[in-house]
Amino acid sequence: MAGPSPSPHKPRRKPKRTGNGTSSNLPSAPTREPHARTPAFPLEAILWPARGSVSQWEMLPLILMVAGLFRWAAGLWGYSGFEKPPLFGDYEAQRHWMEVTTQLPISQWYFHDLQWWGLDYPPLTAYHSWLCGKIGSIINPSWFALYSSRGSSDPILKIFMRGTVVVSEYLIYIPAVVIFVRRFSRLSGVPTWTASVALVAILMQPATILIDHVHFQYNTVMLGLVLASISSMLAGRYLWSSVFFVGALGFKQMALYYAISVFFYLLGKCLFPRTNITRLFGVAAVTAASFAILLLPLAIGTLYDVSRGIEARPGLKGARVPLALFPELANYLDTDAFYYPVVEQVVQMVHRVFPFARGLFEDKVANFWCALNVVFKLKKYPSELLQQGALLATLAATVPPNLILFFRPRKHLLPLAFAATAWGFFLFSYQVHEKSVLLPLMPMTLLLSGNKGLSKNTRAWVGFANMLGCWTMYPLLQRVDLRMPYAVLTLLWAYLLGLPPTSLSAYFQSGSSLWARWGTVFIHGCFYLAMGLWHVLENSLKPPLDKPDLWVVINVGVGAAGFSLCYLWCLGRLAVESEILPKSWIGKGSKAKTQ
Repeated sequence: MAGPSPSPHKPRRKPKRTGNGTSSNLPSAPTREPHARTPAFPLEAILWPARGSVSQWEMLPLILMVAGLFRWAAGLWGYSGFEKPPLFGDYEAQRHWMEVTTQLPISQWYFHDLQWWGLDYPPLTAYHSWLCGKIGSIINPSWFALYSSRGSSDPILKIFMRGTVVVSEYLIYIPAVVIFVRRFSRLSGVPTWTASVALVAILMQPATILIDHVHFQYNTVMLGLVLASISSMLAGRYLWSSVFFVGALGFKQMALYYAISVFFYLLGKCLFPRTNITRLFGVAAVTAASFAILLLPLAIGTLYDVSRGIEARPGLKGARVPLALFPELANYLDTDAFYYPVVEQVVQMVHRVFPFARGLFEDKVANFWCALNVVFKLKKYPSELLQQGALLATLAATVPPNLILFFRPRKHLLPLAFAATAWGFFLFSYQVHEKSVLLPLMPMTLLLSGNKGLSKNTRAWVGFANMLGCWTMYPLLQRVDLRMPYAVLTLLWAYLLGLPPTSLSAYFQSGSSLWARWGTVFIHGCFYLAMGLWHVLENSLKPPLDKPDLWVVINVGVGAAGFSLCYLWCLGRLAVESEILPKSWIGKGSKAKTQ
């Protein structure tokens, strides 16, 4: 009689033990939380029952559903320019670009009716508008009918437009955040559950929801491409990092806030610890090829329109007009050559994207120049002098963090370097808008997913920057009747992270020096009190007749001072984390891996 057949089940191999008694095939990052600890703030308490989860993918679907629910609920409020003629705000600008890109030849996109929300973003925004407009035209062609659709407040159109923001974010920004948090938390030795808490905090960041899903814009597409570039750096995929960052620049020119950090980090990785010429030329070639591919549809479309007799400026009937930025360039080019229309398109696109003619600033923004203008009226100085001053001040603020990143191109330094650089640009660069504060807030908020990212000190500073950023955008939101979503989203985020004005649990941390602990409490407390008092006065007292912008000016001054502190904190912590300065200078630093 034959013996029993062998069992198909194979017993699990016992993991090999290393010399220190640990398993050699276990992940290097810890995966479990200490059991003796209790939740330190409400967001931890909400997610506390899931702390025994083995994988973050078990929690991810729930996190994404909750994040999507809050985004869609935020979109139920009004939007920028709702029934406010004559221009109807940013919502109308985005809708109008869908109209222009779907109803006009590509050669006319950057020339059409520049007084009515003329297209002033790079080509990838135009292609994105074209795609959204094509899809919307299938549903209802009247939404994007040329001229007759201007200022439309169709509620079904609003649902469609809100949907394009959510879908774009879930296709680009949300995956980029998830991948970054996963990679950065592993790099920093952060447990899976802690990384999930940080992911929720990042996705619930109020400023991003307020601007994109309430006020209405597509900033998260650009921010998502930047995040994809940083994640590629963490993974050592430097060519892909270049591709993603060119995509970010191609979507919104504000991505230039990060360009110096991208350049110095990639250059540092090509030169240290030893020169890698192949990587250097590879990054340069891929960057150039990415820009060429980005401009290719615009160039080919322009040549095709010329072959059909379509003019970029139809009202001029073939007359050659001097180029916008470089009028003398026409003296050195053959205006009848086949390539000239493409040159004209590229120059016009650059002219629209970089509005140097608008002056140092248009509106009151919480940066250095607007604050200084309260004391010294800067607009009386020549525009060229102001441009040079802005350039020098921006370089002075952004070069120090990037020199650190160049000589110490370590992965765990990326969020701090990007944040310090973006703060420098926001404070000192040319033509800054209120919404530009999203750019320094994004990398600074990513610190929550690193080592000690949810510690009281880091949480206090990241929370302070976000609350101050939302507060400085209040005058913008107030003008379009968005006070309620501002209050709900900012107070909700403050409550979840244990921040003022709902809680003081992010302060009085143990382990830090006495002066650092009480210094942070005093400084942040003064700003929080100023913000609260400002809201009370702004809501109850009208400004004097001779000072109609009094409350906005105070907002600018307080905001600029607070953002300067955020810049100095990021720069100081970057110096400590890079081991250029001793950790005792700002208290206990993190022990992230120096890869």
